Amino acid sequence: MEKNLRIIYMGTPEFAVPALEKLVENGWNVVAVITAPDKPQGRGQKLVGSPVKEAAEILGLQILQPTNLKNPEFHQELRDLKADLQIVVAFRMLPEAVWNMPPLGTFNLHASLLPNYRGAAPINWAIINGEKETGVTTFLLKHEIDTGSIIFQEKVQILAEDDLGSVYEKLMTIGADLVVKTVEAISKGEVNPTVQDESKAMHHAPKIFKETGKIDWTDSAESIHNLIRGLSPYPAAWTEFQGKTCKIFKSGFSSENLSGKQAGDWESDGKSYLKFQTGAGVLMVLELQIEGKKRMKTEELLRGIKL
Repeated sequence: MEKNLRIIYMGTPEFAVPALEKLVENGWNVVAVITAPDKPQGRGQKLVGSPVKEAAEILGLQILQPTNLKNPEFHQELRDLKADLQIVVAFRMLPEAVWNMPPLGTFNLHASLLPNYRGAAPINWAIINGEKETGVTTFLLKHEIDTGSIIFQEKVQILAEDDLGSVYEKLMTIGADLVVKTVEAISKGEVNPTVQDESKAMHHAPKIFKETGKIDWTDSAESIHNLIRGLSPYPAAWTEFQGKTCKIFKSGFSSENLSGKQAGDWESDGKSYLKFQTGAGVLMVLELQIEGKKRMKTEELLRGIKL
């Protein structure tokens, strides 16, 4: 198999790192990496590169960090690289002049089984909605976001004990393998992309905002539990508790109700448990973080504060 295809790789967060590493490890010719500009971080506001930039530096790859993807100078830099193929994993929306440039096109890795969960936060919403299965998709870019023809898909089970962190890890790993598989198939001319079936586009996956994570105690215990799983460890579901913001990272639930309690009321023995009445059933808080304190197990918190 010819591995001299000239590839440009575009990505920014940790999710995009394993696929880049796998491509290089497998001998593919990555001629440049496009990633976000460095951002100020921490107290000193020191400029820090993205996880993809750090990986690309270790791999000794050329790095471009355009602030404007429509800039003609950036487009000229891309043309000068003479790429055959571009790969996008967790990057910004590209203008057509960029994704349409290489002769073999541009493909994207998306963390859902498209057309379901198109959008910015597919892993979160699959868990929040209580799905038992998700996956990764490679597809060719076109105008409308996440709608291009599908090349390959790989399914993954969402287990009862999974949360955002664990599903993210699974999809990051199998996504890296799927990117390599897709490049191999493209290089051999063995891809037959299929048009997305719109009847399967059941759910959207919009960006997560702070308000998304606010717990509505009139919802069922199971749906609140899924919200907590879908936002743990970050940005975390939250509620007001004893006059402070309280993030909840781990929970359990039961279909029983607390006697004489309304939705949002809580009960604790002050030592080992904290339970909330919901619109249907009881939510047990297992791990939380009260404003001004560190994340801890419920019994640890109860040892340190009086409710």
